Amino acid sequence: MASNSTSVVVNHDQRVPETSSICFTESYTAAHNFKLMNYPMLDGMGVGKSIRSSEFSVGGYNWTITFYPDGVDEAKCAGNASAYLRCVSQLKENVRTKFTLNMLEIDGKVQVTNFAALNYVFSAAKIDLGYNKFVEKSKLKPSASIRSGYLIRCVLTVIKEPRTEVNRNLLKVPQPDLQEHLRQMWKDGQGADLTFSVGGQMFNAHRYLLAARSPVFKAELFGPMKEKAAQSIEIDDIEPSIFEALLHFVYTDSLPDDEHYKFEGSMANFQHLLVAADRYGLERLRLLCESKLCEGIDVETVATTLVLAEQHHCKDLKEACVEFMAPRNVLQAVMATDGFKHLVETCPLVMKEILDMVSSSG
Repeated sequence: MASNSTSVVVNHDQRVPETSSICFTESYTAAHNFKLMNYPMLDGMGVGKSIRSSEFSVGGYNWTITFYPDGVDEAKCAGNASAYLRCVSQLKENVRTKFTLNMLEIDGKVQVTNFAALNYVFSAAKIDLGYNKFVEKSKLKPSASIRSGYLIRCVLTVIKEPRTEVNRNLLKVPQPDLQEHLRQMWKDGQGADLTFSVGGQMFNAHRYLLAARSPVFKAELFGPMKEKAAQSIEIDDIEPSIFEALLHFVYTDSLPDDEHYKFEGSMANFQHLLVAADRYGLERLRLLCESKLCEGIDVETVATTLVLAEQHHCKDLKEACVEFMAPRNVLQAVMATDGFKHLVETCPLVMKEILDMVSSSG
């Protein structure tokens, strides 16, 4: 008896339609350091009393660090200081985060606490999270150092809601590289039509680019000044390394780095670069230098930095210097520096502001 059967042949070489999709989970990470200068002065504020860091932004939300030197609650803390991360934005949706909150000595090298990362979802009903027993107060020993203190470092990651997209195999577009091309053109001297002689060193430049970046260069090179037709300009009152750093900014819109230059980012160099930036009307460079100087204020340099801030109308830098000097013990240390004598002679009105602050804080 014969039987009929049907066989199906599958061609494994046959191409079948394929689609794909990709799930993206975006996240934004940033760190904030909350410095507690002259820490012994915070001890004894009282249970439940706190200080707060300035607001910082991560992932589209604003945050602060809240620190209770004597603990948030006597029953819960028992001789410990407390610290919390708080979301200060008005939340209409939940915000998923991962963060660490730890205390270090003021130079950031010695870690006092070692808490692991916390996973937490902030919401309108749950706006902060931290530690009732953040650090034992007995571990925070007083110091005679002028800059004694600690810092609370928060490393925060805000995790956005995952989203799925169709994979269209789009071409990957390279990152912008105009700055590097301009930097290389400047260093190679391609098309340069101007030379600066600074302290015996020669720097090639392009007058049209200088004029586009600086109103002072524009006036010198294309206005009714003697440099209009000059092929070489001599500059006597700027150090070569400072002028090179200024040209680097003109061509790249950034501060120089150690990869290409020998510009050492010392406070003295940033002071000189700020003066040069102000002289040539490079406002962004002036503000970059002002920011670096604010970060590096110390007893030895604060007086000279304050003179600089007053002479070049750097409001934020001046305020930072005055606030730094306001504590009596800090002011006494600053008065022993050479820069303080120059401050008294140059800016007597600023000295009055400092003394008023000392009197009001006393």
